[in-house]
Amino acid sequence: MPYRRALYGLIALSWLWAQVKYSNEFLKIGVGARAAALGNAQAATANDATAGYWNPAALLSTPSYPQLIFMHSEYFASAAKYDYGALSFPIQEGRRLAISFIRLGIDDIPNTLRFYDGTSYDFSRITKFSVADMALYLSYAQPLRDTSVSIGVSLKVIHRVIGPFATAWGFGIDGGFLYRKGPWRLGAVLYDGTSTFNAWTFNTETFEEAFILTGNAIPQNSIEWTRPSFRLGAGVHLWRERRFSLLPTADILLFWDGPRNTLLPGRPLSADIAAGTELRYRDWVAFRLGMSNFQRIKDWTGRSSLSFYPTAGLGLRLWYFGIDYALANFTGFSQGMYSHLISARIDFHPTLTRRILSKGG
Repeated sequence: MPYRRALYGLIALSWLWAQVKYSNEFLKIGVGARAAALGNAQAATANDATAGYWNPAALLSTPSYPQLIFMHSEYFASAAKYDYGALSFPIQEGRRLAISFIRLGIDDIPNTLRFYDGTSYDFSRITKFSVADMALYLSYAQPLRDTSVSIGVSLKVIHRVIGPFATAWGFGIDGGFLYRKGPWRLGAVLYDGTSTFNAWTFNTETFEEAFILTGNAIPQNSIEWTRPSFRLGAGVHLWRERRFSLLPTADILLFWDGPRNTLLPGRPLSADIAAGTELRYRDWVAFRLGMSNFQRIKDWTGRSSLSFYPTAGLGLRLWYFGIDYALANFTGFSQGMYSHLISARIDFHPTLTRRILSKGG
């Protein structure tokens, strides 16, 4: 395990210094087990505190009382851990605020740069460090004069750390729109509308000697930019007044940073889709299926085929508490690397709040 973590840390370092186009890709993973089970198709149908991430305008689709959500998932045989938390709450005149936090990190990576000093090996000189990507979202939503339309905005503060070697700070803005009419939901989100930037500072004294000895280039302080992307979504509630209800939903994702391995690659525009369906029994139990991340994969003969990542999940609600689970295959059908995602939700309904206050008094 230590050597595996060291390998992942090395990959993270080389990826950072070699890539600009895919800056802040950790912000495209998605949050919430419900969203993951639906293939991350959430531009129009996010209905809880995760809306601050997916579409800030959809915060007005959440309950009228405060809501708290936590999520934890692990990738690459638990080497990388992905954590998320969000709190949303109403303010005056039907408006709503949300605070969200994301962390994707690999911890306890062995630092062997000083393991060998040119004459001898010394295990006491091996230290450990973490590689972590973090983001804080401050989200706001309000209705327009037509209460069927809402708009929202999220301010993102980004902090990225590569142990003692490098740090970065960045800022960006997302804007959202949501239209609600009867059973229909239509959403649109502009991510990184101002082009999110990361300002990197490298502590070269921590690795310069080792890089010179191995012939590697010394990275320089720099700024990298995340170009805007766009998401359009639609969903419709079927049989909403019955015990069972059905919610099919789909998103179209548009990227303006050149060709990507998506369903429709192009220059400069590439497009992908995500879709999911939720079958719900009242508000107690929900079954979910989804698909996302369409890619063209070449086999050893050079033949190209289209693949996608399937997802599935389950949601349960007990009084003021909810839990969601998702099973997602992020490597396609040909490899069996599945990830488990779990979200927990607390609804601070006025009844629950009164009970807590009464017990506290």
